[in-house]
Amino acid sequence: MDMTIQPCPEIFAHINRYRDRTNNCIAAKLMPGEFYISKNREMITTVLGSCVSACIYDPTMRIGGMNHFMLPACTSARNNEESARYGLFAMESLINELLKNGCRKSNLRVKLFGGGQIIQNMSDIGKKNIQFARTFLHAEGLVLEASDLGLIYPRKVNFYPHTGKAMVKRLKTLHNSVIQDREKQYFASLNKEELAGEIELF
Repeated sequence: MDMTIQPCPEIFAHINRYRDRTNNCIAAKLMPGEFYISKNREMITTVLGSCVSACIYDPTMRIGGMNHFMLPACTSARNNEESARYGLFAMESLINELLKNGCRKSNLRVKLFGGGQIIQNMSDIGKKNIQFARTFLHAEGLVLEASDLGLIYPRKVNFYPHTGKAMVKRLKTLHNSVIQDREKQYFASLNKEELAGEIELF
């Protein structure tokens, strides 16, 4: 496979893109509050705790993208960087960018991942993220093709937008302090992966 990193639109210039030797492809790694779409044979990857990612693609155009949001919605977000952390902005931004690039809304297919309750004794924000995502899809008339949501697991998601294939690994919560610490710090500001089991295809 061609391992040349192709130029991307300026809107995605901040996204970390690199040569993934393990999966033999160019990969774009999403952090919370980011989204990315691709027309190329790239992989989009992220690690989720209570956050949710929507993988949305048009199988006819072979274009797709992924987002990564931390909270359902907020009407007081002051700027795009802050807004991007919220599900409503993340979903609308991803879909609008796909439509700008020639996708048809009636062709879009969606896969949802994440929403795990990985921090004990905290409100289940993961559940709220899941509820928001499902309600949004229903309201927009979008097809939910597959999902892996809830439970207690962080997840690593690899998505191939040109085919719509998603690969998911659930991660052990006990040793994933990086994910837990990141979410604790984030939620406080608002008021190494150990693999478990086999890859699941969606």
